[in-house]
Amino acid sequence: MIIDCHQHLLPDIIPTETLIAKMDKNGIDKIALMASPCGPIPEPSPILISSMRFSLTRSWLRPLSKKTITRFTEEGDVQLPTSVIKILKKPDNPLVFAAAERHPDRFLAWCMVNPGDNQDALAEYDRWKDHPSCVGVKAHPFWHRFPLKKLLPVAERLVAKKAPLIVHLGFGDNGDILSFADELPELKIIIAHAGFPCYSDTWKIIKNRKKILVDLSATSYVDEKIMAAVASCLGIERCLFGTDGPFGSHNGHEGFDMGLIKRRIEKVFPDKGHQRMILGENFMNFITLNK
Repeated sequence: MIIDCHQHLLPDIIPTETLIAKMDKNGIDKIALMASPCGPIPEPSPILISSMRFSLTRSWLRPLSKKTITRFTEEGDVQLPTSVIKILKKPDNPLVFAAAERHPDRFLAWCMVNPGDNQDALAEYDRWKDHPSCVGVKAHPFWHRFPLKKLLPVAERLVAKKAPLIVHLGFGDNGDILSFADELPELKIIIAHAGFPCYSDTWKIIKNRKKILVDLSATSYVDEKIMAAVASCLGIERCLFGTDGPFGSHNGHEGFDMGLIKRRIEKVFPDKGHQRMILGENFMNFITLNK
């Protein structure tokens, strides 16, 4: 079974029926859906994205990109050099779980929480934690701008449920994964986007933390070189297939190319057993679904 563990539900960009058709076309059996932390993102310039990855993957250059990608407007939106990305402070979990209820054979669901905006993250997870499609919790401390430690009450619930947290790290308190993991050693964690934004520096500090995995999602953040490097450092068994759709590379008039990262994985990891692990087995072995 091939499972995309990281995709945002934005029906205005990809209607649900179109999403299922894209899954069928690209040989994807299931998607673990999550709410979106933002509105539409224009496809960025390949040169700009390549430059960002180049600087972020090198500690001595990272401060240059950090200044660029950590600029926020007074309203809390992300100010990029070429556009402003609207940040959605309250995740639309009902939309996600409704889709999972309509198509339980195709969709799982993450509960996204945002404790950084005076929201009750614990109550939000409690609302959905026993839903049969619930995988665990998604959080975005980078764009929602809160320290990881604010997730500790929810993380304690996740440990009790043996469910994972998938997290998009930032810098400083937004990305202090080691201190956070030390508070709850039994917590299962998925770091999104191969450890963006600190990549190999993050891999080094989690190398011996077997309960921390990474997904390979987002064409903007993860290329073939990064895929190979993180798998070499952490092991094939700790890498997961994800797309970060509907954000990322487009395929002409067809829009978001849902199969691109899958094809990259098949190219970078030619061994069929390794492909099975990354494309689905690792994720299914990591999660605990409500029966």
